Amino acid sequence: MKNGMNLIKTVFFSEILKGLYLTFKHLLAQRVITEQYPREKRVLPDGYRGVIVHLRYDDNTEKCVGCALCEAACPSHCITVESAEREDIPQKRYAKRYILDVTKCVFCGFCVQACPVDALASSKEYEMATTDKRDLIMDKEAMLKLGDQYFPVRAKRPKHSQDRYDFFKTMKQTEFPTVKKGAA
Repeated sequence: MKNGMNLIKTVFFSEILKGLYLTFKHLLAQRVITEQYPREKRVLPDGYRGVIVHLRYDDNTEKCVGCALCEAACPSHCITVESAEREDIPQKRYAKRYILDVTKCVFCGFCVQACPVDALASSKEYEMATTDKRDLIMDKEAMLKLGDQYFPVRAKRPKHSQDRYDFFKTMKQTEFPTVKKGAA
């Protein structure tokens, strides 16, 4: 009996007819599911991880302190950080040079999670197509520009940081105390 049913299904192409029925059912439903991409942008979810960007404080200073924890956390080694000490505040560092190679990035978000001062964020930028691969190696200025574009609302600088800055500014004006040679 089973062989007879299999023969009938094979002769009448029942699987193909079922597939065609399903296709025409969806075709005639008049429900368009295709997105018209260049004209209509897709609405991305809040957890989407796009290109990594740098953020600034409300006084237009960058948040990055050049600690290089993002570089250490990156599994694909696409981040290079070179830090330097600030001239106006002793023992305060900043990222002198920051390079992100987007061609190597796997968009895992580990660098964003590792940042102790929340200087990095994942944007919703997904249109990074280019004809030159060198355009995808982003420096600090390009990342700050994207950060300004995608995160226009900026956080306030922490109070303790501003107090420390004011203290060193007044100390610089009054000159730091110096020790004379031979005096112990």
